[in-house]
Amino acid sequence: MFGLLEFARGLPRLLADTEARRWEHHPVSELADRTLLVVGLGSVGREVARLATAFGMHVIAINRTGRAEVAGVEEVRPSRFLADLLPVAHAVVVCLPLTEETRALIDAAAISRMRAGAVLVNVGRSGVVDEQALTRALQDGRLAGAALDVFATEPLPAGSPLWRLPNVLISPHTATLSAHENERIVALFTENLRRYLRGDQMLSRVCSALL
Repeated sequence: MFGLLEFARGLPRLLADTEARRWEHHPVSELADRTLLVVGLGSVGREVARLATAFGMHVIAINRTGRAEVAGVEEVRPSRFLADLLPVAHAVVVCLPLTEETRALIDAAAISRMRAGAVLVNVGRSGVVDEQALTRALQDGRLAGAALDVFATEPLPAGSPLWRLPNVLISPHTATLSAHENERIVALFTENLRRYLRGDQMLSRVCSALL
């Protein structure tokens, strides 16, 4: 939401005006009544949808099945409909893990279908988005901006053009870090220990299978 608000409120221009000691008034955009496409409806995607709804956004989403009961999400479609939904969205938030199904899901063709002036936020994994195609769209000004927490190479190389683009917000894979992170991890661990000892279902399980 910070990334979406940055570009809606014109923070890059405000920072440039501050640097130039320039006092100018500009009308700014709003998130209300804009359409947000959430790519992936896991726990992160669901929370993004909840918060975006609180800002008055119209939230649509894709996931693997096209089925999900998520408060505030007006429409959920299977991932194969991504190309149809991208031109509709004023903003796209990627919340996907990197799997063989999701690798390069947001490729050059998908980025070309995003509406002019759209914003992309990636808090999932870098391999889901074609970084070079995204960089070109940002350099050309076809997209208003991007808020990126993940990158193809981390740390982001000093020579990457993303460092120099005023319409890019870079966070070094720290979108989840919080002063309360450790206490939440301890609380989850102790609750799961109690559940394990009682023989109950544990929270946030990750299941894997050997092929």
